[in-house]
Amino acid sequence: MSFVTDTTSDLDARGTDGDALDQDAKLDEVEDGDDAGEGEGSDGDAAPAASGGNGRAAADLFRESEIAADYVEGLLDILDYDGDIDELVVSGRPVVEVVEGGDGSGRRLQALVGQRGATLEALQELSRLAVFRQTGSPSRLLLDVGGYRALRRKELGAIAKNAAEKVKEYGEAVRLEPMSAFERKCVHDVINALPGVESESEGVEPARRIVVRPVA
Repeated sequence: MSFVTDTTSDLDARGTDGDALDQDAKLDEVEDGDDAGEGEGSDGDAAPAASGGNGRAAADLFRESEIAADYVEGLLDILDYDGDIDELVVSGRPVVEVVEGGDGSGRRLQALVGQRGATLEALQELSRLAVFRQTGSPSRLLLDVGGYRALRRKELGAIAKNAAEKVKEYGEAVRLEPMSAFERKCVHDVINALPGVESESEGVEPARRIVVRPVA
C-alpha cells in the first residue's frame, strides 16, 4: 500500500467516547451554515495561513491530519484496500484525502464512499474521534475518498441553482431532500451568492433538509 507520509496505525481510537461524540454533534452544527452563521465552517472558508479558523496553529492542524491518516491507514490495512493518503491543511482545516494508488483500486475505494456518501461521513466521524482521543480537542477534519466531495459539490451546486430558479419563477418555497451537514453547507453557499433567494434548514437528523424561499 502506498502512502504519501509514513504513518503508524492507531486502531485503539476506534473506541467510542461520550465526550467525543458530543463534540462531533457540535461540529456538525457548525458545518451546517444556518446553525452557526453563514460562511463559518465551510469547506472553502477563508482563514489565515498560519492558523485555523479556531485559532489553532497550522502545525497543530497538520498534526490532526496525521492522526486521522494513521487511523485511515489502519482501516485500509484491515480491509486490504490500496490507496495513497494525502495529509493537508486547506483554508485552516485539516484534510485527509484517499486517492487511487494507480493500480485500478478506484472501484474498491468507492465502497468507502457508500450511497450518497453515507459511508464516507461515518468514516469521517470515526477519524474525528481518533483525533479527539489523542488531542482532547474537537476537530473539523474533512475526509475525502476518490475526489467524491468535489464531484458532489458540483452536483449540489446544480441542485441549488435549479431550486433558486423555481423559487424565482413561482414565488414559492422549495424544500430539498434530506442532506448531510456537508451537503447542506454546499447548498447554503450557492444560495447565499444568488440574488432574490435565501435558505435555511429545518427538521432534525437524519431528515434535516434545506428550504429555499424568496427573500422577504
